[in-house]
Amino acid sequence: MRNVEGLSFSYVLHEMPRGRFPFRRWRFELWHGARLEAAGWRTSERDAARALRRHGSRLGHAMFGLRAPDGGAGAGGAFTPGAAVRVEHGAVAFSLVPRHLDAEGVLTPSGR
Repeated sequence: MRNVEGLSFSYVLHEMPRGRFPFRRWRFELWHGARLEAAGWRTSERDAARALRRHGSRLGHAMFGLRAPDGGAGAGGAFTPGAAVRVEHGAVAFSLVPRHLDAEGVLTPSGR
């Protein structure tokens, strides 16, 4: 089976402020360009990171008309919010890049 590479999704992952719930919550958002593809919250950072990987795999496979394999995309622990992560699952490989790095001028030196 051939692998599809070159996909990149941006994400947001942060701890939500405490509110009426007595437990911590982590919010995640998965973006493809300007389109929000998935969002939600989990009770741990690790589960939120796993949800990002799972939704990214599902979306990447669907973009090419493929069926995402069951399980496995969530493998791995939590990653530091703000880190770029490479995920390989089934027939797709994709990158999760923090959303703030997509802003113009963040990765390029000023004055160019």
